[in-house]
Amino acid sequence: MKTVIYLVLLGINSAASVIHSLKYFYTGSSHVPNFPEFVSVGSVDEVQMIRYDSSTETAEPKQDWMKKVTEDNPEYLAGEAEHWSRIQQAFKANIQTAKQRFNQTAGVHIAQRMFGCEWDNETGEVKGYDQHGYDGEDFIVFDLKTETWIAPKPQAVITKLKWDDNKASIAQWKNYLTQVCPEWLKKYVNYGRSSLLRTALPSVSLLQKTPSSPVSCHATGFYPDRAMMFWRKDGEDLHDGVEKGEILPNHDGTFQMSVELKSPAPGQKYECVFQLSGVKDDIITKLENIRSNKEKPTDMTPTIVALVVLALVIAIAAIGFLIYKKKNAKRPPSPVSNPEVMEQLNPSA
Repeated sequence: MKTVIYLVLLGINSAASVIHSLKYFYTGSSHVPNFPEFVSVGSVDEVQMIRYDSSTETAEPKQDWMKKVTEDNPEYLAGEAEHWSRIQQAFKANIQTAKQRFNQTAGVHIAQRMFGCEWDNETGEVKGYDQHGYDGEDFIVFDLKTETWIAPKPQAVITKLKWDDNKASIAQWKNYLTQVCPEWLKKYVNYGRSSLLRTALPSVSLLQKTPSSPVSCHATGFYPDRAMMFWRKDGEDLHDGVEKGEILPNHDGTFQMSVELKSPAPGQKYECVFQLSGVKDDIITKLENIRSNKEKPTDMTPTIVALVVLALVIAIAAIGFLIYKKKNAKRPPSPVSNPEVMEQLNPSA
Protein backbone atom coordinates (compact mmCIF):
# COMPACT_ATOMS: atom_id res chain seq x y z
CA MET A 1 0.00 0.00 0.00
CA LYS A 2 1.24 3.42 -0.87
CA THR A 3 2.05 5.31 2.29
CA VAL A 4 0.56 8.78 2.31
CA ILE A 5 2.57 11.19 4.44
CA TYR A 6 0.93 14.51 5.13
CA LEU A 7 3.77 16.98 5.62
CA VAL A 8 2.33 20.45 5.91
CA LEU A 9 4.91 23.19 6.23
CA LEU A 10 2.89 25.96 7.81
CA GLY A 11 4.09 28.76 10.04
CA ILE A 12 7.78 28.11 9.34
CA ASN A 13 8.80 31.45 10.79
CA SER A 14 6.28 31.50 13.62
CA ALA A 15 5.04 29.21 16.36
CA ALA A 16 1.43 29.81 15.36
CA SER A 17 0.24 26.81 13.35
CA VAL A 18 1.19 23.18 13.79
CA ILE A 19 -0.45 20.17 12.19
CA HIS A 20 -0.70 17.24 14.63
CA SER A 21 -1.51 13.70 13.54
CA LEU A 22 -2.74 10.45 15.07
CA LYS A 23 -2.24 7.38 12.87
CA TYR A 24 -2.67 3.64 13.24
CA PHE A 25 -0.97 1.08 11.02
CA TYR A 26 -2.25 -2.51 10.86
CA THR A 27 -0.29 -5.27 9.13
CA GLY A 28 -1.60 -8.81 8.70
CA SER A 29 0.52 -11.45 7.00
CA SER A 30 0.50 -15.11 6.05
CA HIS A 31 3.46 -17.46 5.61
CA VAL A 32 6.04 -14.84 6.59
CA PRO A 33 8.73 -16.63 8.63
CA ASN A 34 9.77 -15.12 11.97
CA PHE A 35 7.18 -12.35 11.74
CA PRO A 36 3.91 -12.00 13.71
CA GLU A 37 0.69 -12.66 11.81
CA PHE A 38 -0.65 -9.31 12.98
CA VAL A 39 1.00 -6.06 14.11
CA SER A 40 -0.63 -2.79 15.15
CA VAL A 41 1.32 0.43 15.65
CA GLY A 42 -0.06 3.76 16.84
CA SER A 43 1.83 7.03 16.30
CA VAL A 44 1.39 10.67 17.29
CA ASP A 45 3.14 13.25 15.11
CA GLU A 46 5.01 10.39 13.38
CA VAL A 47 6.36 9.15 16.75
CA GLN A 48 5.44 5.57 17.70
CA MET A 49 3.57 5.57 21.00
CA ILE A 50 2.00 2.08 21.26
CA ARG A 51 2.47 -1.36 19.68
CA TYR A 52 0.64 -4.70 19.66
CA ASP A 53 1.45 -7.96 17.90
CA SER A 54 -0.01 -11.45 17.75
CA SER A 55 3.09 -13.02 19.33
CA THR A 56 2.70 -11.30 22.69
CA GLU A 57 -0.99 -10.33 22.42
CA THR A 58 -0.26 -7.33 24.63
CA ALA A 59 -0.36 -3.60 24.02
CA GLU A 60 3.02 -2.06 24.82
CA PRO A 61 3.57 1.70 25.39
CA LYS A 62 6.55 3.09 23.46
CA GLN A 63 6.96 6.54 25.03
CA ASP A 64 7.60 7.55 28.61
CA TRP A 65 4.71 10.01 28.55
CA MET A 66 2.33 7.12 27.83
CA LYS A 67 2.65 6.21 31.52
CA LYS A 68 0.47 9.23 32.27
CA VAL A 69 -2.15 7.91 29.84
CA THR A 70 -2.26 4.51 31.53
CA GLU A 71 -2.30 6.06 35.02
CA ASP A 72 -5.34 8.16 34.15
CA ASN A 73 -6.94 5.27 32.22
CA PRO A 74 -6.15 2.00 34.09
CA GLU A 75 -8.06 -0.13 31.56
CA TYR A 76 -6.44 1.52 28.55
CA LEU A 77 -3.84 -1.14 27.64
CA ALA A 78 -6.14 -4.10 28.31
CA GLY A 79 -8.86 -2.49 26.20
CA GLU A 80 -6.51 -1.82 23.31
CA ALA A 81 -5.17 -5.40 23.44
CA GLU A 82 -8.68 -6.86 23.43
CA HIS A 83 -9.70 -4.64 20.51
CA TRP A 84 -6.65 -5.53 18.44
CA SER A 85 -7.12 -9.21 19.19
CA ARG A 86 -10.49 -9.03 17.42
CA ILE A 87 -8.95 -7.05 14.54
CA GLN A 88 -6.26 -9.72 14.30
CA GLN A 89 -8.87 -12.40 13.59
CA ALA A 90 -10.61 -10.15 11.07
CA PHE A 91 -7.34 -9.56 9.20
CA LYS A 92 -6.70 -13.30 9.05
CA ALA A 93 -10.12 -13.81 7.44
CA ASN A 94 -9.61 -10.82 5.11
CA ILE A 95 -6.39 -12.29 3.72
CA GLN A 96 -8.22 -15.52 2.86
CA THR A 97 -10.97 -13.52 1.15
CA ALA A 98 -8.43 -11.48 -0.82
CA LYS A 99 -6.63 -14.63 -1.95
CA GLN A 100 -9.90 -15.92 -3.37
CA ARG A 101 -10.61 -12.61 -5.11
CA PHE A 102 -7.16 -12.62 -6.74
CA ASN A 103 -7.25 -16.38 -7.50
CA GLN A 104 -4.27 -17.05 -5.24
CA THR A 105 -3.42 -20.18 -3.29
CA ALA A 106 -0.12 -20.47 -1.41
CA GLY A 107 2.68 -17.95 -0.93
CA VAL A 108 3.36 -14.87 1.14
CA HIS A 109 0.55 -12.31 1.32
CA ILE A 110 0.20 -9.09 3.30
CA ALA A 111 -2.84 -6.96 4.15
CA GLN A 112 -2.37 -3.44 5.50
CA ARG A 113 -4.47 -0.60 6.80
CA MET A 114 -3.62 3.00 7.69
CA PHE A 115 -6.17 5.31 9.25
CA GLY A 116 -6.25 8.33 11.49
CA CYS A 117 -6.69 12.07 11.60
CA GLU A 118 -4.88 15.41 11.49
CA TRP A 119 -5.65 18.53 13.47
CA ASP A 120 -4.51 22.11 12.90
CA ASN A 121 -4.05 23.65 16.34
CA GLU A 122 -4.61 27.15 14.94
CA THR A 123 -7.55 26.82 12.57
CA GLY A 124 -9.09 23.76 14.20
CA GLU A 125 -9.37 22.07 10.80
CA VAL A 126 -9.60 18.27 10.96
CA LYS A 127 -8.84 15.74 8.24
CA GLY A 128 -9.47 12.02 8.40
CA TYR A 129 -8.36 9.13 6.22
CA ASP A 130 -8.64 5.36 5.97
CA GLN A 131 -6.73 3.24 3.44
CA HIS A 132 -6.58 -0.51 2.96
CA GLY A 133 -3.89 -2.28 0.94
CA TYR A 134 -3.11 -5.80 -0.21
CA ASP A 135 0.26 -7.13 -1.32
CA GLY A 136 1.76 -3.66 -1.54
CA GLU A 137 -0.99 -1.94 -3.53
CA ASP A 138 -4.06 0.12 -2.68
CA PHE A 139 -7.17 -2.04 -2.30
CA ILE A 140 -9.91 0.26 -1.03
CA VAL A 141 -9.90 3.87 0.28
CA PHE A 142 -12.48 5.89 2.21
CA ASP A 143 -13.39 9.34 0.86
CA LEU A 144 -14.50 11.37 3.86
CA LYS A 145 -15.87 14.24 1.74
CA THR A 146 -18.25 12.07 -0.29
CA GLU A 147 -18.67 9.48 2.49
CA THR A 148 -18.07 6.69 -0.01
CA TRP A 149 -15.45 4.05 -0.63
CA ILE A 150 -13.14 4.09 -3.66
CA ALA A 151 -12.04 0.80 -5.22
CA PRO A 152 -8.79 1.11 -7.24
CA LYS A 153 -8.86 -2.64 -7.94
CA PRO A 154 -11.69 -4.57 -9.65
CA GLN A 155 -11.38 -7.19 -6.89
CA ALA A 156 -12.44 -4.53 -4.35
CA VAL A 157 -15.69 -3.52 -6.08
CA ILE A 158 -17.68 -6.14 -4.16
CA THR A 159 -16.39 -4.71 -0.88
CA LYS A 160 -17.08 -1.12 -2.01
CA LEU A 161 -20.73 -1.86 -2.86
CA LYS A 162 -21.24 -3.64 0.43
CA TRP A 163 -19.64 -0.93 2.55
CA ASP A 164 -21.29 1.94 0.66
CA ASP A 165 -24.67 0.35 1.35
CA ASN A 166 -24.04 0.29 5.11
CA LYS A 167 -24.99 3.91 5.89
CA ALA A 168 -24.98 3.37 9.66
CA SER A 169 -21.39 2.13 9.55
CA ILE A 170 -20.32 5.09 7.40
CA ALA A 171 -21.91 7.56 9.82
CA GLN A 172 -20.21 5.86 12.75
CA TRP A 173 -16.83 5.87 11.00
CA LYS A 174 -17.20 9.52 9.99
CA ASN A 175 -17.89 10.38 13.64
CA TYR A 176 -14.72 8.56 14.67
CA LEU A 177 -12.50 10.31 12.11
CA THR A 178 -13.89 13.81 12.74
CA GLN A 179 -14.73 13.71 16.46
CA VAL A 180 -13.30 10.79 18.45
CA CYS A 181 -9.91 10.65 16.75
CA PRO A 182 -9.18 14.40 17.08
CA GLU A 183 -10.26 14.33 20.74
CA TRP A 184 -7.77 11.56 21.51
CA LEU A 185 -5.14 13.27 19.42
CA LYS A 186 -5.45 16.40 21.56
CA LYS A 187 -5.19 14.27 24.70
CA TYR A 188 -2.03 12.54 23.45
CA VAL A 189 -0.43 15.85 22.47
CA ASN A 190 -1.19 17.24 25.92
CA TYR A 191 0.22 14.15 27.66
CA GLY A 192 3.39 14.24 25.59
CA ARG A 193 3.76 17.99 25.18
CA SER A 194 7.21 18.08 26.82
CA SER A 195 8.45 15.76 24.07
CA LEU A 196 6.11 16.35 21.12
CA LEU A 197 6.10 20.16 21.34
CA ARG A 198 9.81 20.62 21.89
CA THR A 199 12.12 22.18 19.33
CA ALA A 200 15.71 21.15 18.72
CA LEU A 201 18.03 23.04 16.40
CA PRO A 202 20.33 21.08 14.07
CA SER A 203 24.01 21.17 13.37
CA VAL A 204 24.52 22.29 9.76
CA SER A 205 27.60 21.51 7.68
CA LEU A 206 28.73 21.80 4.07
CA LEU A 207 30.38 18.87 2.30
CA GLN A 208 31.99 18.61 -1.13
CA LYS A 209 33.71 15.41 -2.31
CA THR A 210 35.87 17.09 -4.93
CA PRO A 211 36.22 20.69 -6.16
CA SER A 212 33.96 19.83 -9.12
CA SER A 213 31.33 17.93 -7.09
CA PRO A 214 28.01 19.40 -5.91
CA VAL A 215 28.04 21.11 -2.53
CA SER A 216 25.80 19.33 -0.03
CA CYS A 217 24.29 21.29 2.85
CA HIS A 218 23.41 18.80 5.59
CA ALA A 219 21.35 19.44 8.75
CA THR A 220 20.96 16.82 11.47
CA GLY A 221 19.55 16.63 14.98
CA PHE A 222 16.50 18.86 14.50
CA TYR A 223 12.95 18.38 15.83
CA PRO A 224 10.15 18.42 14.80
CA ASP A 225 10.24 17.29 11.17
CA ARG A 226 8.40 20.39 9.96
CA ALA A 227 11.41 22.04 8.38
CA MET A 228 12.68 23.51 5.12
CA MET A 229 16.18 23.94 3.72
CA PHE A 230 17.21 25.67 0.50
CA TRP A 231 20.01 27.60 -1.23
CA ARG A 232 20.20 31.33 -1.95
CA LYS A 233 22.41 33.20 -4.40
CA ASP A 234 22.98 36.90 -3.84
CA GLY A 235 19.93 36.96 -1.57
CA GLU A 236 17.58 35.22 -4.05
CA ASP A 237 16.12 31.75 -3.52
CA LEU A 238 17.54 29.17 -5.93
CA HIS A 239 15.37 26.59 -7.70
CA ASP A 240 17.44 25.54 -10.71
CA GLY A 241 20.53 23.45 -10.10
CA VAL A 242 19.33 22.44 -6.64
CA GLU A 243 18.35 18.96 -5.49
CA LYS A 244 16.44 18.58 -2.23
CA GLY A 245 16.58 15.39 -0.19
CA GLU A 246 13.87 13.88 1.98
CA ILE A 247 13.56 14.41 5.71
CA LEU A 248 14.88 11.24 7.35
CA PRO A 249 14.69 10.03 10.97
CA ASN A 250 17.70 9.62 13.25
CA HIS A 251 17.99 6.84 15.81
CA ASP A 252 17.47 9.30 18.69
CA GLY A 253 14.09 10.56 17.44
CA THR A 254 15.44 13.68 15.72
CA PHE A 255 15.61 14.23 11.97
CA GLN A 256 18.08 15.03 9.21
CA MET A 257 17.91 16.42 5.69
CA SER A 258 20.17 17.77 2.96
CA VAL A 259 20.04 19.93 -0.15
CA GLU A 260 22.63 19.92 -2.93
CA LEU A 261 23.93 22.86 -4.96
CA LYS A 262 25.10 21.33 -8.23
CA SER A 263 27.23 23.99 -9.94
CA PRO A 264 28.08 27.04 -7.84
CA ALA A 265 29.36 29.87 -10.02
CA PRO A 266 32.67 31.48 -9.04
CA GLY A 267 32.43 34.93 -7.52
CA GLN A 268 28.79 34.55 -6.45
CA LYS A 269 27.58 34.70 -2.85
CA TYR A 270 25.81 31.49 -1.87
CA GLU A 271 24.23 30.58 1.44
CA CYS A 272 22.31 27.58 2.76
CA VAL A 273 19.15 28.45 4.71
CA PHE A 274 17.49 26.15 7.27
CA GLN A 275 14.06 26.97 8.69
CA LEU A 276 12.33 25.10 11.54
CA SER A 277 8.66 25.45 12.42
CA GLY A 278 8.24 27.29 15.71
CA VAL A 279 11.68 28.94 15.52
CA LYS A 280 11.83 32.59 14.46
CA ASP A 281 15.44 32.86 13.31
CA ASP A 282 16.82 31.01 10.29
CA ILE A 283 20.11 29.14 10.40
CA ILE A 284 22.24 30.54 7.57
CA THR A 285 25.46 28.87 6.45
CA LYS A 286 27.61 30.71 3.91
CA LEU A 287 29.40 28.82 1.17
CA GLU A 288 32.83 28.78 2.75
CA ASN A 289 34.92 26.50 4.92
CA ILE A 290 33.70 23.45 3.00
CA ARG A 291 34.77 20.09 4.37
CA SER A 292 36.13 17.91 1.54
CA ASN A 293 36.94 14.22 1.32
CA LYS A 294 39.87 15.18 -0.89
CA GLU A 295 42.77 16.81 0.93
CA LYS A 296 43.73 20.26 -0.26
CA PRO A 297 47.19 20.78 -1.78
CA THR A 298 49.73 21.83 0.84
CA ASP A 299 53.29 23.12 0.88
CA MET A 300 55.47 20.12 0.00
CA THR A 301 58.71 21.54 1.44
CA PRO A 302 58.32 20.00 4.92
CA THR A 303 57.40 16.69 3.32
CA ILE A 304 60.51 16.71 1.09
CA VAL A 305 62.76 17.54 4.04
CA ALA A 306 61.20 14.73 6.04
CA LEU A 307 61.78 12.26 3.19
CA VAL A 308 65.46 13.27 2.89
CA VAL A 309 65.97 12.83 6.63
CA LEU A 310 64.20 9.47 6.50
CA ALA A 311 66.46 8.34 3.62
CA LEU A 312 69.59 9.28 5.60
CA VAL A 313 68.32 7.38 8.64
CA ILE A 314 67.63 4.30 6.53
CA ALA A 315 71.10 4.51 4.93
CA ILE A 316 72.84 4.82 8.29
CA ALA A 317 70.76 1.96 9.68
CA ALA A 318 71.67 -0.22 6.69
CA ILE A 319 75.41 0.46 7.12
CA GLY A 320 75.17 -0.27 10.82
CA PHE A 321 73.32 -3.51 10.15
CA LEU A 322 76.00 -4.71 7.69
CA ILE A 323 78.74 -4.01 10.25
CA TYR A 324 76.74 -5.74 12.97
CA LYS A 325 76.08 -8.75 10.73
CA LYS A 326 79.77 -9.08 9.84
CA LYS A 327 80.84 -9.05 13.48
CA ASN A 328 78.15 -11.51 14.60
CA ALA A 329 78.12 -13.89 11.64
CA LYS A 330 78.79 -16.93 13.87
CA ARG A 331 76.13 -16.10 16.46
CA PRO A 332 72.74 -17.88 16.35
CA PRO A 333 69.93 -15.63 15.07
CA SER A 334 67.83 -13.89 17.69
CA PRO A 335 64.11 -14.64 17.71
CA VAL A 336 62.23 -12.10 15.62
CA SER A 337 58.75 -10.90 16.53
CA ASN A 338 56.64 -10.28 13.45
CA PRO A 339 53.02 -9.80 14.54
CA GLU A 340 50.33 -9.14 11.92
CA VAL A 341 48.18 -6.08 12.48
CA MET A 342 44.57 -6.40 11.37
CA GLU A 343 42.19 -3.44 11.44
CA GLN A 344 38.64 -4.62 11.92
CA LEU A 345 36.05 -2.47 10.22
CA ASN A 346 32.74 -2.44 12.01
CA PRO A 347 29.92 -1.46 9.67
CA SER A 348 27.83 1.39 10.98
CA ALA A 349 24.37 0.50 12.15
